[in-house]
Amino acid sequence: MDKQDAIETTAVDAEREERVRRIIHVDMDAFYASVEQRDNPELRGKPVAVGGSAARGVVAAASYEARAFGVRSALPSVTAKRRCPDLIFVPPRFDVYRAVSGQIREIFSEHTDLIEPLSLDEAYLDVTENKQGITIATEIATIIRARIKEVTGLNASAGISYCKFLAKMASDLNKPNGQAVITPRHGPGFVDELAVKKFHGVGPATAARMEKLGILTGADLKAKPLAFLQEHFGKSGRWYHDIARGIDNRPVQPDRPRKSVGAEDTFMTDIFDLQAARAEITPLVEKVWRHCEAKDLRGKTVTLKVKYADFQTITRSRTAAVSVAAAGEMEAIALALLDGLFPTEKGIRLLGITVSSFAEESAADPDQLAFTI
Repeated sequence: MDKQDAIETTAVDAEREERVRRIIHVDMDAFYASVEQRDNPELRGKPVAVGGSAARGVVAAASYEARAFGVRSALPSVTAKRRCPDLIFVPPRFDVYRAVSGQIREIFSEHTDLIEPLSLDEAYLDVTENKQGITIATEIATIIRARIKEVTGLNASAGISYCKFLAKMASDLNKPNGQAVITPRHGPGFVDELAVKKFHGVGPATAARMEKLGILTGADLKAKPLAFLQEHFGKSGRWYHDIARGIDNRPVQPDRPRKSVGAEDTFMTDIFDLQAARAEITPLVEKVWRHCEAKDLRGKTVTLKVKYADFQTITRSRTAAVSVAAAGEMEAIALALLDGLFPTEKGIRLLGITVSSFAEESAADPDQLAFTI
């Protein structure tokens, strides 16, 4: 079966099976960078990276012109500049990105209330029953993308399928500024031919583990018994067993509770001294606590993230019996975790603080927040 056989692109064929769910995954194209190019005509058509250009800077987002040179998010700025000497760095404007994201969310809500944001620039929509009474999900996706372009001037891509996993995979097929459909009839076959390293939710480490077990494609994954997958991947074994068959019964959750709030900072020079490291904890805690206060969130688990000069990253966590009730308590836990890592022979290039395990009575919010100072 070739790619065209596996992917339905006509609205009629895509909607033949009336009883299945209709899920759309909308993903903005190079969102942060596209906003900057929209607002500054001099950046249009040029390689743009949103992020810091300093020696310790990291790319937060890259335009498609920059991606052609291998510039990607999370890439060190020095490496990005080496790959693309003409790269233009632009500082992030998160207030603007959030405002545009709000406009996009309003467009979604014109069609359905079943909206599950994944971040500022992507979301799942369940349009099985929609406000406009449109029976063709591909038509809804086309309308939404056109409306986003009209209101924000930005391009969006969309994937349409009967489940979240395949809708997400479909949204990447015709990027940028396109859409694709994977139907129930062709979903399992599509997964069979897909490399597991391209599966949404399978990171590089897991893909490497699968490769050692002889699992390179969806077909290889489907050939492994459930017991085998659970033995090697624990609770995730069931999930891998199901998606290998094109099965994903997760609902679109419009009130998905916030999982964590965090902040991190990359330093201009590596830190070797404990007191210098302790001094960096306070502003991180203050930023995290400020956002917890704003959203009335109280968590039990405090996690310290440390990235060393050789890019090794470790985390240390501590969960309290009751929710942390003050910034001072959070700081005390973070400092205790930090103290346990000293003395250190390797310099520290980044520290981060995250709070999670929120109390049930805390306000729900659709997004997980992570801030970089």
